[in-house]
Amino acid sequence: MRIGHGYDVHRLVPERKLMLGGVEVPYTLGLLGHSDADVLLHAICDAILGALALGDIGKHFPDTDPAYRGISSLKLLVHVINLARDRGVEIGNLDATVIAQRPKLAPYIGQMVERIAEACAVDPGRINVKATTTEQLGFEGRGEGISAHAVVLLQPFDGGEKIF
Repeated sequence: MRIGHGYDVHRLVPERKLMLGGVEVPYTLGLLGHSDADVLLHAICDAILGALALGDIGKHFPDTDPAYRGISSLKLLVHVINLARDRGVEIGNLDATVIAQRPKLAPYIGQMVERIAEACAVDPGRINVKATTTEQLGFEGRGEGISAHAVVLLQPFDGGEKIF
């Protein structure tokens, strides 16, 4: 088994869609980034890449590459999952937290879990997503940005070759 941790943060700006966990969340602001800036999926990708000892999302999908401009982070996650599966592992479980003062994310958590599980080719029961505020403290509390943490356990899958 391998464990990885991921963290990401993006600034909130006008005239951008707010994408979190592969779900468009209605809000007046969106996250700034080269891709769709889905901070939750970026943290998840970094956790998986960390568990695989393959660097981070910037190494695999540099913001200097026009191929990734505006790309759905779900596509990035599928690519990272394929790297894991090529090494004979899959997600045993994933636990992620989005830190945002606004908007309220509780109504969208179920959709996020479903999208993440589908992209990772695992049962949704292996995926947990939580949202919390910072009680108006820090950049998240002031509504300047959103951050996310993710922890993943990778385990061999049936038919996969163990590499760890």
